[in-house]
Amino acid sequence: MKISIIIPTYNESENIGKVLEYLRNNSSEENLWEIIVSDGISDDNTLEIARSMGARIVDHANTGRAKQMNAGARIATGDVFYFLHADSYPPKGFDRDILQSIDQGYGAGCFRMKWDMDHPLLNFFAWFTRFDCQWCRGGDQSLFVTRPVFEKLQGFNETYRFLEDYEIIPRIKKHTKFRVIQRDLITSARKYRKNGVVRLQLHVAKTYVMRTLGMDVEKVARAYYKGIKEKFN
Repeated sequence: MKISIIIPTYNESENIGKVLEYLRNNSSEENLWEIIVSDGISDDNTLEIARSMGARIVDHANTGRAKQMNAGARIATGDVFYFLHADSYPPKGFDRDILQSIDQGYGAGCFRMKWDMDHPLLNFFAWFTRFDCQWCRGGDQSLFVTRPVFEKLQGFNETYRFLEDYEIIPRIKKHTKFRVIQRDLITSARKYRKNGVVRLQLHVAKTYVMRTLGMDVEKVARAYYKGIKEKFN
């Protein structure tokens, strides 16, 4: 089986080259079929860097990870889709972990997570990502899913500009087993550095509660983006 990595981007010129190099250097060529960068109207040189490093490009006309990841999946030719943020680094040999999980009957999954910032609150919440609980899931942990399962679901729900990863996982679990691979993916805490750890964690918790209580997803997204100081994809 071959893996297509799909990375949604928006103004990621500082990160995209680093993560592409890392992925090539920490996976096996026989497993990694392609890397697709699905961009959402960046106005920096994200795409130029990605092209120069051999990534396939989707220059999408809209921002929003759900739309961008679906657009990437539409051109992907691998057997497994691996959705990854541009500032997240899976463990060395992540490709073997993913394919081994699929061989064992898991059609989807993620890695547990650590932040690249040592803070008690972030460490506390990251520790729980080792468990297969819905409230522990998020896009920062990445997501692998086999093509048949993803196509059966018709991809991410594009009405979600926020929490799209959180939304898709319960749907995935109706069709296949889900595994949290017990190895650490390291992801950037740049949002927390920009907004403050406690402030942002409370803000994120508030939006989760809003959605759990049934508030319209677009209203939740507006509330989320209004409350952060800088947009990251």
